[in-house]
Amino acid sequence: MIERFRRSWRVFGTGLTFFSIGLGGILIFPLLNIFIPARQTRAVIARHLIRLMFRSFVAFIHAFGVLRYDIIGLERLERQGMLILANHPTLIDVLFLMAFVKRADCIVKNGLWRNPFTHGPIRAAGYIRNDDGTELIEKCIASVRSGSNLIIFPEGTRSPADGSIALKRGAANIAVRAGCNVTPVFIWCTPRFLGKGGKWWQVPPQSVSFSIEVKEDIDIRPFITAAGNPAMAARYLTAHLQDYFSKERTRHAAA
Repeated sequence: MIERFRRSWRVFGTGLTFFSIGLGGILIFPLLNIFIPARQTRAVIARHLIRLMFRSFVAFIHAFGVLRYDIIGLERLERQGMLILANHPTLIDVLFLMAFVKRADCIVKNGLWRNPFTHGPIRAAGYIRNDDGTELIEKCIASVRSGSNLIIFPEGTRSPADGSIALKRGAANIAVRAGCNVTPVFIWCTPRFLGKGGKWWQVPPQSVSFSIEVKEDIDIRPFITAAGNPAMAARYLTAHLQDYFSKERTRHAAA
């Protein structure tokens, strides 16, 4: 009986968190779009508000016992102009990263621009649309060079249920063309929670352990030197990142 109550309590806490995020998206951020016409000023304010809100939500779901979390290497995120590449096991990965990364920027799926709960915050913050075609990479490069910290999930979607990782080449292409080292972040969640195909109410019987490890930067210069041209350098870097994240997954799974 007690365990059933605790699980119901965690389901309630998870639902209330997502409801609060959606409510904030409808009530707060559209006002910024109306009353702050200057795009750059609006984006700075919106991103700061999003960070504060997500920090509150992280504290909220922790207090509800939905999960406990640990962040290793948090001090490495206290910089500007980073290209942060992370694996993507859960729906709340971006919530955690944007809660702890200052001046965060990200690439957003087109569907979220049409979602009434997320359209306001995304528009106010000036995040990058993933359907910008040939301009997408240029916008990403401009974001990093302007001092924003660009968060990318190079898998392009949440990891499958078996946890395997398959990276696309776009993130490496941005790193090579921007001349920006990669800050890899490995995220681990056990038991599985809010993974691909999972529903928010499918809360595990026990509290979830959520871990974020910010690793040392990966220097891209050796890949550029070895390749001789940007396209090949991006290919080499993608292969390296694929191996890197796969080994991290294996290491955490064996721990």
